[in-house]
Amino acid sequence: QLQFVESGGGLVQPGGSLRLSCVASGSTLDHYAVGWFRQAPGKERELIAGIGIGGQTSDYAGSVKGRFTISRDDSKNTVYLQMNNLKPEDTATYFCNFSPPTTSWGQGTQVTVSS
Repeated sequence: QLQFVESGGGLVQPGGSLRLSCVASGSTLDHYAVGWFRQAPGKERELIAGIGIGGQTSDYAGSVKGRFTISRDDSKNTVYLQMNNLKPEDTATYFCNFSPPTTSWGQGTQVTVSS
């Protein structure tokens, strides 16, 4: 059964950094494009970063471009999201999934940016 487990979230001050990790089980990642998604309270879940098969291509939502970096280590079946210069509007629960996503969402990891 496909499962994603996200970790690495927490409380950080504006301007700070976090590195999120997502480990997949039940399937190998290497045949799929993968994305990081986030959902803020009262808002729909949105795709913010995606990485292609092999990691040669990546794309970002305008709101995080230049601040976030997605990467993957297929040997560990893991995808990462390095988040720098965090802003209060980045506060959300962060999820990973294939891109386009399956219905197998993990619990996510909470990121709170606040002073």
